[in-house]
Amino acid sequence: MSHQGSPARTGLYDPAYEHDACGVAFVATLRGSAGRDITDAGLTALKNLEHRGAVGAETETGDGAGILTQIPDVFLRREVAFDLPPMGEYAVGIAFITPGQSDSDTESVELAAQAEGVTVLGWREVPVNPEGLGPSARDAMPEFRQVFLSHPGSSGIDLDRKAFRVRKRVEHTGGPFIASLSSRTLTYKGMVTTYQLEQVFPDLRDPDFETQLALVHSRFSTNTFPSWPLAQPLRGIAHNGEINTVRGNRNWMSAREGTLASPLLGDMANIVPVCDPHGSDTASFDETLELLTLAGRSIPHAVMMMIPAAWQNDPYMDPEVRSFYEYHSMLMEAWDGPAALHFSDGTVIGATLDRNGLRPGRFVVTQDGLVVCGSETGLLDIDPATVVRKGRLQPGRMFLVDTHRGTIIEDEEIKSTLAAEHPYGEWIKEHTLRLADLPEPTHVVPSADSVLRRQRVFGYTQEELDVLLRPMASTGIEPLGAMGSDTPIAV
Repeated sequence: MSHQGSPARTGLYDPAYEHDACGVAFVATLRGSAGRDITDAGLTALKNLEHRGAVGAETETGDGAGILTQIPDVFLRREVAFDLPPMGEYAVGIAFITPGQSDSDTESVELAAQAEGVTVLGWREVPVNPEGLGPSARDAMPEFRQVFLSHPGSSGIDLDRKAFRVRKRVEHTGGPFIASLSSRTLTYKGMVTTYQLEQVFPDLRDPDFETQLALVHSRFSTNTFPSWPLAQPLRGIAHNGEINTVRGNRNWMSAREGTLASPLLGDMANIVPVCDPHGSDTASFDETLELLTLAGRSIPHAVMMMIPAAWQNDPYMDPEVRSFYEYHSMLMEAWDGPAALHFSDGTVIGATLDRNGLRPGRFVVTQDGLVVCGSETGLLDIDPATVVRKGRLQPGRMFLVDTHRGTIIEDEEIKSTLAAEHPYGEWIKEHTLRLADLPEPTHVVPSADSVLRRQRVFGYTQEELDVLLRPMASTGIEPLGAMGSDTPIAV
């Protein structure tokens, strides 16, 4: 079984065309403390997204469902047979182990950790209950092992950077797929329906599995293959829609890999390629967002880079915010949808629509600080009398919850704060080189031999010169020589 779970490129099928059209939601609390109630609310919201997912001919085999939460520290300490450092000083992730390859898969993770100077604290076998899964899901199901990592003096996002390097080494050496590996977030997901998720993973039903936020996803893998690794949430996002510019986005990421550099991430040789060619459009977005955040940007900053508002022709936009978008447009091309993105780094959780705004999104805030946001209303049964605020996501705008501060950060505050961090307008004026300002190039008449050599390199034929190019050059109109031949084929 391939750990990717989908076939190799063959015939008309190409894994590069993997797209999703799904249901997505998050729940969070503003009270400042984790609770089992938020886990339950996330799982309930997920079940209410059942209609957004899909199944195949087997009704027990879903396209995918999953949940991302904060690290359930109390639960994990109780479950492991070894000592864990303080919260934030260890990273944990779930590896999808190929059945029959547990020794080689775990060894590949341990070797990668050793190469990065990271300590493997231990492994935990994740209990699963595959009863009720359809034959296809069960046949493709990997084994699940949680790996725990630490590094002296590292915690939080700094530890996540080291865990990221470990995971990339594992990926590039053919090791197991690792669904998440972080000191801040943990993901449970698979080729299951929304109702099956907590049945397959009993961890999710434990009373000590507490969190302040939960990001959930129900997958509809549009005209593509479902798989365990491509279920969502991914490592930082869940996505409803499609990234229709993904081929160009991947090509641009590949083109800039030779110039990537980050003092926070170190040597990039073991990190590239950034985008896994076997991943879906959402997976490529997630991989790029992860790189941008680990390189030092906040997650709202990175999301604004990748999904900019329609800034070019908006006369009412704050000039500093416009300068932010213009500056970053020279670093990163837009990842265009239609797309609704929900994202989290374990402290903040939010949602945004791309500039086209062609995906739905609704949010509700209650008196006791519960925030619910998703691809439709009715995700939770909430008494209308307790609702203090509700609204919808808007194109190019961001809805953000900070669980540490216990507050909702408004779109204007997010963007004005980020735009004021650096003098983007001055940088644009000082360093932008425009084509119109360049001197006229010297006109050079190439020799006939030079022209002929380049025509051969680019595959020109005499017929194209005579029938296509010569008429266009002499008349300035479309050639008529490409009409085709209706000569009957010989018997």
